[in-house]
Amino acid sequence: MIIEWNIKKKRGNYRPVLTYSITLEDFEKDLALPQVVLQSEIPEPPQSWSTSCLPGQNERDGKECSTYRIYTPDHKTGSLEGKFVLPWRENAVYPEIENSFKVMRDHFEIILKEAYNSLPLEETGRVEMSPETRRIISSGIVSEKFLKAAGF
Repeated sequence: MIIEWNIKKKRGNYRPVLTYSITLEDFEKDLALPQVVLQSEIPEPPQSWSTSCLPGQNERDGKECSTYRIYTPDHKTGSLEGKFVLPWRENAVYPEIENSFKVMRDHFEIILKEAYNSLPLEETGRVEMSPETRRIISSGIVSEKFLKAAGF
C-alpha cells in the first residue's frame, strides 16, 4: 500500500487543505483484503466546510477539533483519493497526519499477513460405484441386454 499526501495553505487566514491518495499494490488487491477503517488523529476543525478561519473564531478561539475517519481502498478498485480541511495553526505543523497514516498502515499489514498466510488450494475428486456393487449389478444388466437383443 502506498500512501501519499500533500498539504497546501494560502497566505493569510486560510486553513490548510490535506489531499491524499492511497493505492494498493497488485498483490494486495489479489488477496481480497477487507478495508481498514479507523478514527484518525487528523484534526477536523469546527465548521470544516469553511476554507478560512478568522482570528478569534473556531479553533483560533480555542474551540475543540474533532477528528477525521480514514480508510483503505476497497480491493476491487485498489485506490482512493481524499481531501480534508485542517485547522488553522500558527506553526503550521501537523504530525497527526503521518502518525494516523502509519497506524492505518500497521492495521492493514496485520490483515495483509493473515490473508497471505491463507494458502491457495486446488482439489479435484471423483467417486464411483464400488467394485463389489458393480459385480452384483453387472450380471443383471448383461442379462437384460441379452433379453432385449433376443426380442424378449
